Amino acid sequence: MEKEILKVEDLTKIYPGGTLANYKINFSAREGEIHALVGENGAGKSTLMKMLFGVEEVTEGKIYLHGSEVHFHSSKDAIRAGIGMVPQHMMLVPSLTVAENLTLGIEPNKLGFVYKKKCIKETMDIAERYNLHVEAQKLVRDISVGMKQKLEILKTMYRGARIIILDEPTAVLAPQETQELFEQLLNLKKEGYTILFISHKLNEVKYLCDRLTVLKSGRSVGTYEVADVTVEQISNLMVGRDVSFDYEKDEIKAGAPVLKVNGIRYTDKFGTRRLDEVSFSLRAGEILGIAGIEGNGQKEAMDVITGNMKPDEGTVIFKETDLTSCSIKKIRDLGIGHISEDRDTDGCSLNMSVEDNLIATNLKRFTSRFAVLNKRKIEEYCSQCIKDFKVKTMSSKSTIKSLSGGNIQKAIIAREFTNQAEVIILNQPTRGVDVGAEDFIYQEILNMRAKGKSMILVSGDLGRLRALSDRIIVFSEGKIAGLIEDVKHTSDQELGYYMLGLKKDSKEKLMEA
Repeated sequence: MEKEILKVEDLTKIYPGGTLANYKINFSAREGEIHALVGENGAGKSTLMKMLFGVEEVTEGKIYLHGSEVHFHSSKDAIRAGIGMVPQHMMLVPSLTVAENLTLGIEPNKLGFVYKKKCIKETMDIAERYNLHVEAQKLVRDISVGMKQKLEILKTMYRGARIIILDEPTAVLAPQETQELFEQLLNLKKEGYTILFISHKLNEVKYLCDRLTVLKSGRSVGTYEVADVTVEQISNLMVGRDVSFDYEKDEIKAGAPVLKVNGIRYTDKFGTRRLDEVSFSLRAGEILGIAGIEGNGQKEAMDVITGNMKPDEGTVIFKETDLTSCSIKKIRDLGIGHISEDRDTDGCSLNMSVEDNLIATNLKRFTSRFAVLNKRKIEEYCSQCIKDFKVKTMSSKSTIKSLSGGNIQKAIIAREFTNQAEVIILNQPTRGVDVGAEDFIYQEILNMRAKGKSMILVSGDLGRLRALSDRIIVFSEGKIAGLIEDVKHTSDQELGYYMLGLKKDSKEKLMEA
């Protein structure tokens, strides 16, 4: 039997104010094991990992490492003990090189000066040692997302980690990059590394992991051998019900284009061309899917459409109106909703209440002709949104930041789906949410399609993207590389070839987008 390297006993975390995040959590991880932690949003996964990494103080309970009790008061304590963490949102400095990011804070030095040649050599050596190849002298802003992920893992190992916590590591990778990452993780497992793998993609858990621990409502439901449970059984343990992974949608005959993107170009402040002659249209009543590795222009295209960014060239036409000359408010008033990629920064105001966030983009709806807000109307609307969209909150008056990520996302979707928008831009609407919330959100998207709404859906979950979309366009290096019209008979692997730039459609075909 493998050696137990990490164990937690009755781990409890109570935040000031009495919020119970974890209660008597018990689980252990073995040396040379990939151990999954799964659960709904708000189940306590993030808090548990923060306690293991010294970011959060333990309220009650014990953490054992190699059989001895440990107490972490900061992430430095955890790093010194051999625990590393790769967060979901990468913590890299874009203006520094790969080597400088790897050694940041513990740089080898010579007479008080950073010895760059040694930094580069140590980066190349550790990359070669663990078969995680990176380009040491490139600026981080110029490397791929897949290489950034490798760099984050190498950073933890450079600091001596033998236990590596990975939080949603495949959220922004192409299928081929995901497969490559998994091969590297399996190699690390063979070398005796212990990996704690947090993911909402249960097929990945089944493929990669040895055991899994299920968290629900801040408690540990149990630990299971992955080989002994199905994906359906795991989802049932997480959310207490069966979750469908198949989506039925009626055939539609899409109407004329309602939104046209024509020859958009955009160059960022570093001089990198992010969008290069991007043209496509959204037809009435369709879901237009957009695939692409993060950083290949799809975010910028959505920001141009919604008024968050002005292009260098090109136009976006909604009906008769050129949106590139309109404010964000004007675009919303015209009938375009937007669920942004970053819910915390762009999708809501974290310090405002759930209620304030629900009405923020459409105050006219609740204002009398004397410019007075109708409190009764607001309360009725918010109560209905919370009920219909299954938002778990103590009250509509609670600050939205007190909700789990999945419930914040459901509140944002409730707002955008009830604002009578004709076109809705959905940028990664289920990123970082659990299978239960994900299933609910996708069903709501299909309900909006059934009502005749036109939607652009940007998603890194290629399986769901194929299931929901009527057509798919694929971004690669700031351009549209592919147009997929026979969505049913297209595989994730084929989409991956387009995303990586290994396959491109002809200009003639792309003109049909």
